[in-house]
Amino acid sequence: MTAPNRATLWGRTLVDELAKSGVTGAVVSPGSRSTPLTVALAEHDDIETYSVLDERSAAFFALGRGRRTGEPTAVVCTSGTAAANYHPAVVEASQSRVPLLVLTADRPAELVDSGANQTVDQEQLYGDAVRWYKTLPEPAPEPRRLRSLRVAADRAVAKTTGANPGPVHLNVPVAKPLEPTEEPGDVPDSLADDAPLAVEGRDGPFVRTTAGRVEPDDAAMADIAAALESADRGLVVAGPLNPGRCDPEAVAELLDATGFPLLADPLSGLRYGPLVEDHLVAGGYDSYLDADGWPDPDVVLRVGASPTSKVLRRFLRDADARQVVVDPAGDWPEAEFTATDYVEADPSGTAGALAERVDDRSALDGASGDTAEGAAAAWRRRFERAETAHWDLVDEAADDELFEGAVLSEVVAGAPDPATVFVSNSMPVRDCDRFGRPRPAELTVLGNRGASGIDGITSTALGAGSATDDPLVVVTGDLAYYHDMNGLLSVARCGVDATIVLINNDGGGIFHILPIEEFDPPFTEQFVTPHGLDFEPSADLYGLAFRRATDIDDFAAAYRESLDTDGTQVVEVRTDGEASHRRRERLHERVRERVAREL
Repeated sequence: MTAPNRATLWGRTLVDELAKSGVTGAVVSPGSRSTPLTVALAEHDDIETYSVLDERSAAFFALGRGRRTGEPTAVVCTSGTAAANYHPAVVEASQSRVPLLVLTADRPAELVDSGANQTVDQEQLYGDAVRWYKTLPEPAPEPRRLRSLRVAADRAVAKTTGANPGPVHLNVPVAKPLEPTEEPGDVPDSLADDAPLAVEGRDGPFVRTTAGRVEPDDAAMADIAAALESADRGLVVAGPLNPGRCDPEAVAELLDATGFPLLADPLSGLRYGPLVEDHLVAGGYDSYLDADGWPDPDVVLRVGASPTSKVLRRFLRDADARQVVVDPAGDWPEAEFTATDYVEADPSGTAGALAERVDDRSALDGASGDTAEGAAAAWRRRFERAETAHWDLVDEAADDELFEGAVLSEVVAGAPDPATVFVSNSMPVRDCDRFGRPRPAELTVLGNRGASGIDGITSTALGAGSATDDPLVVVTGDLAYYHDMNGLLSVARCGVDATIVLINNDGGGIFHILPIEEFDPPFTEQFVTPHGLDFEPSADLYGLAFRRATDIDDFAAAYRESLDTDGTQVVEVRTDGEASHRRRERLHERVRERVAREL
């Protein structure tokens, strides 16, 4: 590897090592100080580089790609406030354990705290939101320094993945000249011959990191297995999980061994797919777990983050049960603080290990009477009947009138097999939880539930879509759409097609579920904040097709047409936020009443 100057050598060496460590994608926003990195990425054959002009959108795009693939995407910006615009995506990546590699170009150390233009303090810019941080040494054509650069690159990539994946920040100070202009004598002609290891690296990563896997000891597994075996009323609860973090086959083995129902969050990766065909995968629990007379479970095995459903969270909070939380990262993922056991281990390995230790209880399906197996069978039948009641009433409601839950029901039911479906925060993810019926299709349903913000939704979804050939469906609310209209530029610049379902209730409809609704003023103007925007011109601005649906049948037709059409279409559904909320409340009560009456 030769270079016309030290900055170019530095950029090429860093990018070369990132590629050898497995980085296959990078998102770059234009800027001067990042020139050596940008040029090196653009020239590298093994890294696909996306150009996203807005830094906040760029970081969320990289986040989405990392969420979908489970591998870090690099995101590169110039110095100053450009780096600050990454912060929301860094926080989300940290909270939701998404691998992300942040490379911020910086001014040389002597310019910091000097009043130099576009120079801010970028040391520890993201605080404790990153798994690892390092300011790299300034470029120099020295073998030891180049080797240290390669080691730092390998360490950074390794830190983004593992038991506790997340963002890593490398701050990269560089002095001019930044462009690949010839600087005689800046890089010795003999450097490659004198220090081939530093200049060319190794065949593969300079340093290979082998991550360990935490497993509970046999005594703990035997104890938990005994609790599962003896339970009349057992549950497996799966909260939000990133793709690949919990093997459905291992969960299937556990369900086969225990006979327990699985309560699967739509973002768990377990509500959709082959698991649904032969196992009791419940998705309607948000409507019936608070029904009168619903008994507590005896034991609950929990994986993933805190469930989306407040009804489920409160049910688990109030349950007189042994609750075992399995998490590989050493964090505490249970905000009600009622769990009785914490197992710091891989969920897939733990599920498989428990399945091996639990005596086969599959015969309980046909059991009856007052035996333990009969009680367990009755517990399963309770969930089966409740699920039937819930989905029957959902179907009736969806056929009856246009409301937001009916839109999500149609989105999930009509999504192609396979597909990536990205749902926004606020009401879309909650409606997906209550109205997105489990189905055996290979749907990868994603959302930003780490910090649960509505910023960067479109960009995250398009980033996820860039990582797969699966059709992409994006469900967003009007405020989230407004927050990230800049992200729509990635449709053309990054070559990502999508069906964008825009649920427009003219403001913050989610606030109707909060007690502040009873206080107006200030409720309407300070919380719902109706904006009155017409979003059709936004589609014209970014070269997208736009269609406005007038009723549920019209939406279903527009949705199917978009899925069958090349390019990106925005399908807007205008709803009444308050009326939709009242509809949810009535449906909830009808399900609770039917379940209480029939069970």
